[in-house]
Amino acid sequence: MGMFTEPIEVTRAANGIPLRVTWRGKDYRLVAEPERWFERRKWWEENMRIPRGLGAGVADYEMWRLQLADASGRSEPFSIDVSFDAQSTRWRLVRLHEQHARSA
Repeated sequence: MGMFTEPIEVTRAANGIPLRVTWRGKDYRLVAEPERWFERRKWWEENMRIPRGLGAGVADYEMWRLQLADASGRSEPFSIDVSFDAQSTRWRLVRLHEQHARSA
């Protein structure tokens, strides 16, 4: 598994579930139900001060594991983990699982 961080574009449905991904200029579609969880920020390393009253979720990243294939359907499916930062509304690719990492 390759671990890094890189910007990625994720299109969500009205209910917040990822639908499509654009990464490095290519479009991908989901081929399996995405999995969601939360990870705690390393706030002690970020020197981040959370303003009073912002509420829950500021100290956590929303994470998704997505199984993708290119939009043309010509590639083998592969899995990635992406994070969503609610404050900045940015998506980041954080893990590219081994099968695709070897062929990339």
